[in-house]
Amino acid sequence: MSQPELHLSAIVVYPVKSLAGISVTAWPVEATGLRYDRQWMLVDDQGQFLSQRHLPAMALIKTALHGDRLHISADGHPDWVLPLSPASGDVIACRIWEDTCQGRLVSAAADAWFSAVLQHPCRLVYLPDEQIRAVDPDYAAATDRTAFSDGFPFLLVAENSLAELNALLPEPISMARFRPNLVVAGCPGYAEDKWRQIRIGTLGFRLPKPCSRCAIPTIDPNTGQPGKEPLTTLNRTRKWQNKVYFGQNALHDGLGVLQVGDKVEVLLAGEALPPV
Repeated sequence: MSQPELHLSAIVVYPVKSLAGISVTAWPVEATGLRYDRQWMLVDDQGQFLSQRHLPAMALIKTALHGDRLHISADGHPDWVLPLSPASGDVIACRIWEDTCQGRLVSAAADAWFSAVLQHPCRLVYLPDEQIRAVDPDYAAATDRTAFSDGFPFLLVAENSLAELNALLPEPISMARFRPNLVVAGCPGYAEDKWRQIRIGTLGFRLPKPCSRCAIPTIDPNTGQPGKEPLTTLNRTRKWQNKVYFGQNALHDGLGVLQVGDKVEVLLAGEALPPV
């Protein structure tokens, strides 16, 4: 059976913020986004979130989901296995950019494993079931929620947006650099800049703002080494209000299951954001 012209071509879940993601073919969507997406996070001793911006080697730590366990692996270290429903631990205040939320400590043993792998003091926290982390009300409804993402439950990118960018780069890069949850095929590059409301399968999505990019896309997910691209090229081609943009943040309306191959329908379009 042929794919619809505009369709969902990839779904990626990132159980631990800033670690490697997991590509799946079908996945449930819950109140905070994809099930288990950014449900765990590493923080420092002050509760400040840690990411590849601070520790590029985080890109090399792999994740996998098997049954009711989250498996985490790093070269040269024994795998670490966590239950998907962690036992109760102390709750601490955690900081993600300007947002303060609550995180439940997983275990001292998990902290020691990550600290040894990254050669940096780390604490692993889990989003408690009772914790409600709202999305910025400037862009979202009062009922919109997210887990430990930077701010929105979903990041969406069109395949051909990367193709257009790669055509300008000295060497092509993979979509993994941008860490999207949803990848759409069958549309022109940067078509998503104009989308305001879409439907994927049976689920509705709002796209309230483009995603500004930090240094993470410059980190090679295969080596953990940073470089200058693609930010150098994005600074030349996708700069707006002193930031560079690639992909769109998204909010979901309703719960259900997404599947690779789902039809994507554009319900409402507007002016391109960013307008470049």
